[in-house]
Amino acid sequence: MTCISFFQCPLLNISYCPPTEVDLSRGKSFVIVVYNALGWKREDVVRIPVTSESVTVRDSSGREIESQLLPLSSASLNIRNYHVKAYLGKSPSDTPKYWLAFSASVPPLGFSTYTVSGTKTGGASLSKSTVHGHGTLEVGQGNLKLTYDVHQGKFTQYINRRSMVKAPLQQSYSYYTGYDHSDQDPQASGAYVFRPNGTFPLRSGSKVPVTVLRGPVLDEVHQQVNEWIHQITRVYKGKEHAEVEFIVGPIPIEDKLSKEITTKISTTLKTNKTFYTDSNGRDFIKRVRDYRTDWDLQVNQHIAGNYYPINLGIYIEDDKTELSVLVDRSVGGSSLMDGQVELMLHRRLVHDDSRGVAEALNETVCVADKCTGLIIQGNFYLRIDPVGEGAKWRRSFGQEIYSLFLLAFTEQDGDNWRSSHVTSFSGMDPSYSLPDNVAMLTLQELVDGKVLVRMAHLCEMGEDKDLSRMARVELKKLFPYKKIGEVTEMSLSANQERAEMERKRMVWKNEGSSEVKAKVVKGGALDPAKLIVELGPMEIRTFTIDFGGH
Repeated sequence: MTCISFFQCPLLNISYCPPTEVDLSRGKSFVIVVYNALGWKREDVVRIPVTSESVTVRDSSGREIESQLLPLSSASLNIRNYHVKAYLGKSPSDTPKYWLAFSASVPPLGFSTYTVSGTKTGGASLSKSTVHGHGTLEVGQGNLKLTYDVHQGKFTQYINRRSMVKAPLQQSYSYYTGYDHSDQDPQASGAYVFRPNGTFPLRSGSKVPVTVLRGPVLDEVHQQVNEWIHQITRVYKGKEHAEVEFIVGPIPIEDKLSKEITTKISTTLKTNKTFYTDSNGRDFIKRVRDYRTDWDLQVNQHIAGNYYPINLGIYIEDDKTELSVLVDRSVGGSSLMDGQVELMLHRRLVHDDSRGVAEALNETVCVADKCTGLIIQGNFYLRIDPVGEGAKWRRSFGQEIYSLFLLAFTEQDGDNWRSSHVTSFSGMDPSYSLPDNVAMLTLQELVDGKVLVRMAHLCEMGEDKDLSRMARVELKKLFPYKKIGEVTEMSLSANQERAEMERKRMVWKNEGSSEVKAKVVKGGALDPAKLIVELGPMEIRTFTIDFGGH
């Protein structure tokens, strides 16, 4: 039996991946195993750093697929060189020249393999252009187009030809300064207290050209907002959303001012003070600016009092259109003006707020006795839909953000990988996938050989005309290669059987309320013969499965 060593790249987010940064000009190649943890087939773009400009990508069947090379930006290279030395204690020996991008298609709960090798002719395409001066430009492939004002260096319009959406759109950066502590006002802005003391727009000190990269997989637009903010906007082939990557930091504090960096996305939507933010990635809660439904709000901090935690996303809507913004990390956000969404991307503060940590929120990274403020590199994703049609994207794509492709790398031994290895696999029945409104939250082998499965309905009642219906999951097709013996429904935390929990549930008497609450739709009991799990809107159910048992 041949032992195969697979490697992962935990520093891929800073463009460092030694298994892919090899010289492919002498017949070498490497294999990428792409794993999909979701319960439905998924297509997404894989991006890895490479050193060669003559490469080709082949899929699980050996067919050459479309791929694209994009030069690494100077901002990405600076992050790579500095942070690799910070994390590993040494500088990287080689510097990749490009990102290699290709579209990977992976079956549900399974993997596909892709082979990257050198080539003398053809291979990945590379296209680059830099735009100066005035006028407009359009980027995007397929239905989605973004229009840019070259002189301002900002996008001005979002166009989706499929949904017939054509909407003005602008983005800007700014920062809040924080209160410091004084004898008259001792409460400073700090780690636990957001207390802004003025808003200041961020503009580049000199005109920086917009750099556009075009290719068969995606288009990229690079913009330098100022010396410490860099932005890359991507539009992928076949996708109907824009991905915005931001690199923010180190935030300068030589002026001794606390700074909290935000970006604002502005539209002409008439939102009437209303916006929606998620609650721990589940329900979207209606928010009304300067208002609370259950008490009379006295507004003392207009900005901080309208900020909310955002784990999945935020959206606004009027009677015609809705703007959705999803995030890849927990941030703060709000809609402080009608038609506008604001996200806080980074904070660096110089005062302690006296709430327990006894230090200012001023984190640094140190290399060779030199310390600099943290650099934040992340993404947010935006899309505009006709009103009522954005929920499906928010729920499905939100799961893709949460469960990214997992990549593993290994060298190819000669050219016989496909003949000696399984190149594509799905743990589910080949004809089956989970419903679009169901996510598998947990799939865990227990110590006694049983398996713990936790599934969630992704939509709320009335959120989507199709996806808010009852969902059904067929366990026999979910585990086609196993004989299911006994299935036991558990409590959400799986520490007791649901039947036992229901017997111990306390019954509360409600007084003083005549309000009729909407009936909660829940799935029925599991039929031990059919083994079909029903899930009502927002319902989460947990089961232990004993294979080949009683």
